[in-house]
Amino acid sequence: MAEKGVQLDRESISCSICLDPLKDPVTIPCGHSYCMNCIKAHWDEEDGKKLHSCPQCRKTFTPRPVLLKSTMLADLVEQLKKTGLQAAAADHCYAGPEDVACDVCTGRRRKAFKSCLMCPASYCEKHLQPHYEAAPLKKHKLVEPSNKLQENICSRHNEVMKIFCRTDQQCICYLCLMDEHKGHDTVSAAAERTERQRELEGSRLNIQRRIQDREEDVKLLHQEVEAVNLSADKTVEDSEKIFTQLIRLLEKRSSDVKQQVRSQQRTEVSRVKELQEKLEQEITELKRNDAELQKLSHTEDLNQFLHNYPSLSPLSESTDSSSINTRPLRYFEDVTAAVSEVRDELQDVLREKWTNVSLTGTEVDVLLPQPEPTTRAGFLRYSRDITLDPNTANTRLLLSDENRKATTMSQQQSYSSHPDRFSGCYYQVLSRESLTGRCYWEVERRGRGVNVAVAYKDIKREGILQSRSVPGSQSRYSVLLQRL
Repeated sequence: MAEKGVQLDRESISCSICLDPLKDPVTIPCGHSYCMNCIKAHWDEEDGKKLHSCPQCRKTFTPRPVLLKSTMLADLVEQLKKTGLQAAAADHCYAGPEDVACDVCTGRRRKAFKSCLMCPASYCEKHLQPHYEAAPLKKHKLVEPSNKLQENICSRHNEVMKIFCRTDQQCICYLCLMDEHKGHDTVSAAAERTERQRELEGSRLNIQRRIQDREEDVKLLHQEVEAVNLSADKTVEDSEKIFTQLIRLLEKRSSDVKQQVRSQQRTEVSRVKELQEKLEQEITELKRNDAELQKLSHTEDLNQFLHNYPSLSPLSESTDSSSINTRPLRYFEDVTAAVSEVRDELQDVLREKWTNVSLTGTEVDVLLPQPEPTTRAGFLRYSRDITLDPNTANTRLLLSDENRKATTMSQQQSYSSHPDRFSGCYYQVLSRESLTGRCYWEVERRGRGVNVAVAYKDIKREGILQSRSVPGSQSRYSVLLQRL
């Protein structure tokens, strides 16, 4: 940090014309400071133009400004001289082993400020001034200092290579065009750069789009991992609560369910994380390619751009997004529902004899969401036998066919009084069976005004029908028949 502050002081006391510490410093109206003799000499050369400009910002002044010594800067220079930084300030301007040196300087050469592709040569700030002042030189292309300017010269004809041969995919000079490249498909290097730049930008846009897509995919996979873990944790917790209500003989079944869920959880999380790691590797590679393309796109040297363009790393094949199969947030809720149903059934069955309960049917189909059935055969896998509950039937309904059929009657039926019975003008009846998980049944109807729905067991027994889809909860099949 201290060294950085010293560098700042060195630069602040240097004259941009002579590049030495300021001598009799003056500040001109634009705010830049110079040695009094340096700026006077510069303006003396401009007297014939009737305009006087700043060597740095090129701002012009009319008439010629009156120069007054900057006392504050003079004191600062004197203080820094006493600290021994004068020599260091001068050293800072000279080229080191890793720097591009000015080609005009003699003796100890200064650092190059710009390189000219037309000359071709590199210049320090002092020797670069003619390129700003001389009309023919103002048209030259200036770039950041480069040690590779000689590569722009034809080794055979010693001419600047300004032409690109598409036939041989190389830069050539105008004499090469008249000789071994005669009749080839050629364009100016600038035109080829423009076309390649357009291709490069297209490639960058494609990479950036792929990065964005992959990042979204990684985000979705991260959410899926959380959903798997949350669903698995909740299922284990609910399963443990249900199994604690059973006798000790069912504790082994509780452990089995836990192991099934955890096993599938590990499988799912492992699958998702494996794909996530693959996508993150692809993102890293894409960002690296994008950085290469960005670096190349900022190359001002036409020949360097065209020389390096074919060596760009080819893009790897993109991961197919269709392989990212995200699933709904419910992963293991059907396991909880299955365990609840087993508990209800065992409360009755265990009074008479022990029945071996198996969760084999839920190991895979429950844990891994299956495609929605599209055929009757597919729906029949979830078929349930439904019987109607006489205790809930409206008195205008006649139940028959072993309580599988309900018919609207004009006369009230002689049902006994029951708190679960529907009353009023809506002729409704519930099923005996509770419905959990995915269920399918078929209904045959005659006439109009027949509604079939899934409802809570505790819906109102009079007034308008209340029903909705309630996956995973204990619901009842409901039939509503209206007077024709």
